[in-house]
Amino acid sequence: MWRNPWHFLAFGFGSGTLPKAPGTWGSLVALPFIPLWQMLPDWGYWLMLGITMLFGFWLCGKVADDLRVHDHEGIVWDEMVGMWITLWLVPEGWGWLLLGFVMFRIFDILKPWPIRWIDRHVHGGVGIMLDDLLAGVFAWLAMQLVVWGWAQHWFG
Repeated sequence: MWRNPWHFLAFGFGSGTLPKAPGTWGSLVALPFIPLWQMLPDWGYWLMLGITMLFGFWLCGKVADDLRVHDHEGIVWDEMVGMWITLWLVPEGWGWLLLGFVMFRIFDILKPWPIRWIDRHVHGGVGIMLDDLLAGVFAWLAMQLVVWGWAQHWFG
């Protein structure tokens, strides 16, 4: 994993090798990137999401094939992109990052419909990525409700 750059990326810069809860570690590794992404214009952040998603379909599929394991638990690129989706158009600040992290982990772990169905029935790089992308979208929607409620409360 450490010698192959594709494996290193897919394993979240090594976070996917940690012994317990690699998805949680991968989600945490995604957080320091958020302030960088938030410096982009909204369309730039959106473009970055599109690129990292498309790249992730290929990357996760390639690494799964290399390892001969579908959706190896150490592959956490999908969690990283899911976190980045969760925090698009969310205000800056560590409190928002923490809330987004919790929201994403809840949706990623519980896998409400249709996420669980996709996780079980869609394979390859798309399948590895898609359940976490949807968890990110669900968490993003929840975050947008919180942001809207917060704005209504303070600026109502």
